[in-house]
Amino acid sequence: MTFSFQNMAEDLHSLWRFLVSAWTPFDAFLEDFIYYYPLFMAYIWIFGALIFYFRFEWRQQGNSENLPELTEFPPVSILIPCYNEAENIRETVEILLEQKYPNFEIIAINDGSKDNTLEILQSLTQQHTQLRIVNLHTNQGKAMGLRTGALLANSEILVCIDGDALLAPEAIAWMVRHFINKPHIGAVTGNPRIRNRSTLLGRIQVGEFSAIVGMIKRAQRSYGKIFTVSGVIAAFRKSALHDIGYWSNDMVTEDIDISWKLQLGGWSIYFEPNSLCWVLMPETLEGLWKQRTRWAQGGTEVLLRYFKELFHWSSRGMWLLYGECLISIVWAFLILVHLLFAPIELFTESTWQSLHDLSPSWTSMLLSLTCLIQFGVSLFIDSHYELKTGGVARYYYWMVWYPIVYWIINVGTTIVGSVKAVKKKRGQRALWVTVDRGLRQK
Repeated sequence: MTFSFQNMAEDLHSLWRFLVSAWTPFDAFLEDFIYYYPLFMAYIWIFGALIFYFRFEWRQQGNSENLPELTEFPPVSILIPCYNEAENIRETVEILLEQKYPNFEIIAINDGSKDNTLEILQSLTQQHTQLRIVNLHTNQGKAMGLRTGALLANSEILVCIDGDALLAPEAIAWMVRHFINKPHIGAVTGNPRIRNRSTLLGRIQVGEFSAIVGMIKRAQRSYGKIFTVSGVIAAFRKSALHDIGYWSNDMVTEDIDISWKLQLGGWSIYFEPNSLCWVLMPETLEGLWKQRTRWAQGGTEVLLRYFKELFHWSSRGMWLLYGECLISIVWAFLILVHLLFAPIELFTESTWQSLHDLSPSWTSMLLSLTCLIQFGVSLFIDSHYELKTGGVARYYYWMVWYPIVYWIINVGTTIVGSVKAVKKKRGQRALWVTVDRGLRQK
């Protein structure tokens, strides 16, 4: 047998033609799924959010600064897990003391902070008798901090916030009203608002928390189940936490985990948009990447851990939520597959022909229009919660950058976070990490 470059070239050409012919039909399906999935989900979220708005919100529009009518005022314990919060904790506690609620205590859990967080808390206890301190000498993680605070709390209702959050004075009353006459409610998640808005990433996140976070929570509540409470502001029924074993110490996102444990345990979670909480968010790409990777890892960890429990008939209410979350992860990986095989598509005849047509396709126009509708609806719903900040409509312009910045980041963080979740050993303690809180703007 003699070696021939001509024969090798013909073989390689035949192999390439085979790859192209085999890939093209699958790629057509792949492109349709990648495009239509976010489009379909966008309208699911829009309709669900509008259902929630007209059922529960519009009658209370403009009332977030007023107190709801309560038949009683059960005691409330506010838990603040802290790790290196010297810069923020004084302001957080002093704002908490302005709550328009007559019966509450504050428990700050110092989780092995390396700065002077403990010293600041100790000075605050000399001024305010409502404040108690729990000091953990070593870093045990946020879940352990919350568990410790919950066990030492004197109240049945626990409100949990982060050490850098500013809770609106009316927030506790709006959340407590759900616990009074609804014994099946295990948790109420609040409405986080972005404090730092001095950079492009900060302004985009104002719109994101309306168009994505707030809209999805409204839609999920309309359809029955919520993927996660907000880790920065949520209230819990202590007996419900005791029933399901409190927070898990080995889950990287304790808020997602506790939400699934409560709902799989038969408890309901409500969303209270009038319970406002002002939070700091990352304003660098590195900080945003780390935060969203952690969120993605936490979501995948939950899907892996509670997969077996979904086979119970009592867990049927979580099936659609689980399926949607799983499909969103698959969607991110399929985008990666599409990008990896892009060179094959590049050399197909149809692709070269399409390059001559530079006009936007109707599908691209529909996706762009859908994004603008979603942003418009969500900003309209949330506008009356930010009257003091000048409203959120002025951030509509910045939302045009959302698909460019966040779709790329979210695809990457979903893939990286999912891989980390699969590789993580079960039982490994989830400890505090230093986070990017952006540029403060008062």
